[in-house]
Amino acid sequence: MEHRHVPVMLEQVVAALSPALDHAGAIYVDGTLGLAGHAEAILTACPGARLIGIDRDPHALARSRERLAGFGDRVVLVEAVYDELSAVLERLGTPPVAAVLLDLGLSSLQIDDLDRGFSYSQDAPLDMRMSPADDLTAAAVVNTYSVGDLARILRRYGEERFADRIAARIVAARESTAFTRTRQLADVVADAIPMAARGSGGHPAKRTFQALRIEVNRELDALSGVLAQALAAVGVGGRVAVLAYHSLEDRAVKRAFRDRVEVRLPPNLPVVPDHLRPRFRLVTHGAQRPTAAEVESNPRAASARFRVAERIREDA
Repeated sequence: MEHRHVPVMLEQVVAALSPALDHAGAIYVDGTLGLAGHAEAILTACPGARLIGIDRDPHALARSRERLAGFGDRVVLVEAVYDELSAVLERLGTPPVAAVLLDLGLSSLQIDDLDRGFSYSQDAPLDMRMSPADDLTAAAVVNTYSVGDLARILRRYGEERFADRIAARIVAARESTAFTRTRQLADVVADAIPMAARGSGGHPAKRTFQALRIEVNRELDALSGVLAQALAAVGVGGRVAVLAYHSLEDRAVKRAFRDRVEVRLPPNLPVVPDHLRPRFRLVTHGAQRPTAAEVESNPRAASARFRVAERIREDA
């Protein structure tokens, strides 16, 4: 699968993180290691840097361990969910780190392995777990959640305007046959969407599958936790970089960065006290997007949004 793995916005990521990793012993944390495409490029570009690579998927870690073997003891890999970042660093006895990268969403390994059930365009078991150790599957969600709970997650995580219709159709369909396959679910979802709305916005089941994936893997809850932990983990001059792939992720990143770079002062304050000064600055003003050439060669990059913040002051 490595030949199909093309790291998104690779040049921009390396350029953004290299200034923070240009000294010996600089620690780079990849919180979503995947197949280690970004990690390999950063370790190559920054020969003094060391990597702590985190991923919840043991299959991805096994592939990455092979890929990064040539970097020897510069690499430490840990199986964990990325919102366990603080616990991982504490367990490793790590000082403030120089850079953190979060490449959100699915890895190429998860997309291309049909048995994982992430794709609505291929028939596969209805799973969607990023870690096989987790208990909740997409099949369990669609077969056991109430119509109200299904509609809620479709609206919240999929921004699906036909959430109520889809949830009702799912509940009605499962009364006769439990959902076990992705094609089975995709067909029911497509039938629930009015014909006039099926011709735009991609596959009719795209938003439903996104919502189920986020629910199964509690992605937004984990994202909220890891953003706070990543920003707290970097020392002065350290950078936090995030690649997001849909608006829910990107809004969370934008909000977390904004809250740490804006100064909210009482009116007519003559001097800004140190504890009110911002601790971070934005390296990217607005979200960077992939070039047209990259999107043409790697369509999976099309929705990417890249943001970077740098610590400029210790916490008060």
